[in-house]
Amino acid sequence: MFVFVCAGCGAELTAPLSQVALPVHAHQQYGNGLQLPVLMESGTFAVEPEPWGPPWRRWEEVDPDEAVARGIHAPVHALSDGAPGAVVIAPGDTRGAVLIPERLGNACCGLNGADGPNMACEACGVPVASRIDDCSLWQAVWLAPDAVHRLPVDGADAGPLSWAELMAEGRGVSPFEPIAPWGSAAGASDRWSWSPQWEAAAGHALAHLLVASEGSAVTVPDGPTAEVFQRALDALLPEGPPARRAVLAGPGLPAPDADADILLVPVHPQTGEVWAPAGPAAPAYPVPLPFGVWFRLVFPEPRLPVPASALVPEGALRDDPPLPRVHDPFRADPGVFRRTLVRLPAVRSPWLREILENPARRTYGVHF
Repeated sequence: MFVFVCAGCGAELTAPLSQVALPVHAHQQYGNGLQLPVLMESGTFAVEPEPWGPPWRRWEEVDPDEAVARGIHAPVHALSDGAPGAVVIAPGDTRGAVLIPERLGNACCGLNGADGPNMACEACGVPVASRIDDCSLWQAVWLAPDAVHRLPVDGADAGPLSWAELMAEGRGVSPFEPIAPWGSAAGASDRWSWSPQWEAAAGHALAHLLVASEGSAVTVPDGPTAEVFQRALDALLPEGPPARRAVLAGPGLPAPDADADILLVPVHPQTGEVWAPAGPAAPAYPVPLPFGVWFRLVFPEPRLPVPASALVPEGALRDDPPLPRVHDPFRADPGVFRRTLVRLPAVRSPWLREILENPARRTYGVHF
């Protein structure tokens, strides 16, 4: 475990924290005017290896060779010139840091960190972090990598769980959740939506699925996996055989067939390791999914039967809440999709660049 301290005076700025993988939805912007929860679990931190945050340079100002060296293979709106290695934590895990009034910015509903660090070390006044809580953004505190140091603390981590332990724990992410407009009272909105985490995970995986398709049609398993991916795949890829077959694979499942072309596999939530098969399926293209989403695709939440009528028979006692009803078709997150695709070298192929740059020609907007 570690604590993060001010690089200027050494004052502690966080509670003891354990490192986990950076969530795929860390930089997601979801909807408009919506209130998202806290990004990180309490007691954890993650590191963004890429530069992130201000100052920014527009794509026209970036040398193409520099972009490729940074792992960007297609045009983006702008590139960060911030320092790599920003650390993200839950706001409740901060210690000894205060907001800087003149850096609170003019965001829509809260703080977005667009003006640089907006929190300072309480002991010496050095800017050390950015508090993010604006609408449609995940709530978090991002520690500036050049303003903090991490120090080990007494008490060793238990170490990451094994794949078998993760499966036994069974912590899946529900595909549905209530999303409230910014500023509404808790429980004031009963509108259930597709989970932002699922939409981000699908955007990330869909970019990999397109690369793995090599321009051919792709089929995925029936059920929840098809509900998440098949519409978009059918719209973005040509019809007809030969189709490439994607299957779910991972710990606790039977070994995938040798003729599977693509494997939808989990990413370890603590280490970021992508599960890899052994044996004949090893050459198949692995498409990474966050463990909690992958787990729910493999083991969907049971859909309990409900009465045909809204009326409960007299004398019947029920303690189960109403089942969420989401009638909108699933849509992958377009921002996460683009962010992922431009970082895959295969995007330089003409057909993928067409999808990236001319989305209307492939009914892109209908499925994102």
